[in-house]
Amino acid sequence: MTSRELALKVLQNVEQGEKKSGTILHELLDNSSLGRSDRALATELVNGVLRRRMTLDAVIGRFYLHRYEKAASVLKNILRIGAYQLIYLDRIPQWAAVSESVALARKYKGERMARLANAVLRNITPEGASPENLHGKTEGTGRMAVIASHPEWLLERWIARYGKERTEAIVGYNNRTPLTGFRINALKCAPKEFFAQYDTEKTPSIIRTGLENFFLSTDFSGFEASIKQGLLTVQNPAQGLVCLLCNPAAGSTVLDLCAAPGGKSTFLGELMQNRGSITAVDLYSRKLQKLTGHSGELGISIIDAVAADARSFRPETPPESMLLDAPCSGTGVLARRAELRWKLTPQMIAELVGLQAELLDHAASLLTENGTLVYATCSIEPEENELQIEAFLGRHPEFRRDASGGALPEPFAGEASKNGSILTLPGRNEGFDGGFVQRMIKTSS
Repeated sequence: MTSRELALKVLQNVEQGEKKSGTILHELLDNSSLGRSDRALATELVNGVLRRRMTLDAVIGRFYLHRYEKAASVLKNILRIGAYQLIYLDRIPQWAAVSESVALARKYKGERMARLANAVLRNITPEGASPENLHGKTEGTGRMAVIASHPEWLLERWIARYGKERTEAIVGYNNRTPLTGFRINALKCAPKEFFAQYDTEKTPSIIRTGLENFFLSTDFSGFEASIKQGLLTVQNPAQGLVCLLCNPAAGSTVLDLCAAPGGKSTFLGELMQNRGSITAVDLYSRKLQKLTGHSGELGISIIDAVAADARSFRPETPPESMLLDAPCSGTGVLARRAELRWKLTPQMIAELVGLQAELLDHAASLLTENGTLVYATCSIEPEENELQIEAFLGRHPEFRRDASGGALPEPFAGEASKNGSILTLPGRNEGFDGGFVQRMIKTSS
């Protein structure tokens, strides 16, 4: 199987099933014999086509002589793969992008569709995707949607909330290949010592984040050995802010609701110096198995993984600190979950707001007096964030916002709002995903 055919299979599976593109991609790559460069190309094609789908369809539609919206899904994805290479990958020769796509069309749809694919793709150039050529009769957010390859309804929400300039920065971030975030395991290696190992021109690039334990890089493979040794965990620094704001004391009792895949649970364990207890609750036991395995690699023994519904789970002992990283729309991580922008709807957000409120109400009943509740999402939608907290505090006067800042270093502590909440927007801090976090204290039972 070629890299292009593997990418096609991933794209088809994304449309037909519920699995994330990254999960499908890794499963197929693990069972393939592709070399490193071909694996990289397959990954680029999958993520690139998913990010740029609306733009690609607009360009293809100009040269597709029939009704493109009625074309078979597999043919659309073959044309998108070819068009993506022609428009965005200047290292791929034009003839290769066209001929490989034509071969796929012949294999999956026959000779007639192969000739059609050839005719369409030979007309596509990078200039065809320029804002000027994509303009047509579309204006306003409709034009922006085609150029930025984001749903118009989502752009309208962001412009109303953040303004056009900030929205352009968000979509620009979402359409770039994201940097990989890494967290240094202080239980095994001090950050200063770790960075000293990589302070040469021959080692992978390291971008400091302002958080002692975190860095970013364009390179993943150069750090694989350190991951296997338990020295590193792949985690975006925006997620680290959540745990630093929680700041549980060593020896304390912590409850992490909706914990999988476990990145925050393990960072809490490191912050607690592997002293105390962390109960990590999630509905899916298979995800918790990965959490348990990774905890062992990191040398963390205080995490107890429990498969249960976070809306009804009750610990034997009331926790002193609680983290609720709630299910959300994920609009802060669209750079990593490229297909999510096409699956989200306003109705889905409304349903998630109801689930988040239910989880918060249950969490409120579990916490001990003077305990800390940290609520977090990877969303940038106000209904899931600031408005959700306002509604919660209205229902639960025993809680108050806490602006103490936990263990946040500057400048992040200074960037928090007056009430202590932090909203990171894609494109504002280099490499930081979007998300929200609020620390609260339970003042009475």
